[in-house]
Amino acid sequence: MLPRIAASKCAAVFMLAFTAFGAPVAAHAQLRVDVVALDPALLGSPAPAAPEPFGLKTVPVAYGGLLAKWNGVAADIRAEGEVLAHCREGSAPCPPAAQKFLAVIADGRAHDGRARIGIVNRAVNLSIRPTSDLAQWGVPDRWSAPLATFTTGRGDCEDYAIAKYVALRAVGIAEDDLRLVIVHDLAMDEDHAVLLVRFETSWIVLDNRWLTLVADSEMRRVVPLFVLAHDGVKRFAPATIAEMHPAAPADVITAAPGTLAN
Repeated sequence: MLPRIAASKCAAVFMLAFTAFGAPVAAHAQLRVDVVALDPALLGSPAPAAPEPFGLKTVPVAYGGLLAKWNGVAADIRAEGEVLAHCREGSAPCPPAAQKFLAVIADGRAHDGRARIGIVNRAVNLSIRPTSDLAQWGVPDRWSAPLATFTTGRGDCEDYAIAKYVALRAVGIAEDDLRLVIVHDLAMDEDHAVLLVRFETSWIVLDNRWLTLVADSEMRRVVPLFVLAHDGVKRFAPATIAEMHPAAPADVITAAPGTLAN
């Protein structure tokens, strides 16, 4: 049994991303996280090539609601990066949320390897109270960049994952080794967002529902739906998902993602 932390329903909705595409968004749009000036020595050598999370094939998503939302978060992250840069330079007053987030980054940098990942995962999980977008913002779906989340101290599953994504980039994890993944939890019959980190030649799952780091192969009874990264949004190929979960009902595999779990 994994040690769990407090959880509440994660309310982001992804139906536009899968069943009804919205206004086209440039397929080549990329997420770039320029949070703080990184020491090149922290970046190290690129990790050896490894399959995508869960060992599944993916198909690029060229346009639609999910890609637009991901690109919108990227813009917010860049704007917050300027705030963090000013904090580090001491050129402007540093908001409390920025100070707290920079402390998470500093703690991560003080460790190496898997411990660095674990420190950031734990710090982010314990800094945010799980709260649905409807309860916090009065809307069913809102994705927030880290400083917005740390300002309120509340968020749902994708807010945790986004904060970890940015923090791990800032401590030196290569952008190609980070994936925000949306899965359908078969046990809860809910969608859920987690961050996956490639460490050496395998993927580690960072989940807001527990503090333990687990391998993607240990994440049981889930159907991977989408993967979001610096190079855009991709969906997992349905045929491959069916092979991974042969006992999963067809409507779970092919249906549009619904409401995210924690």
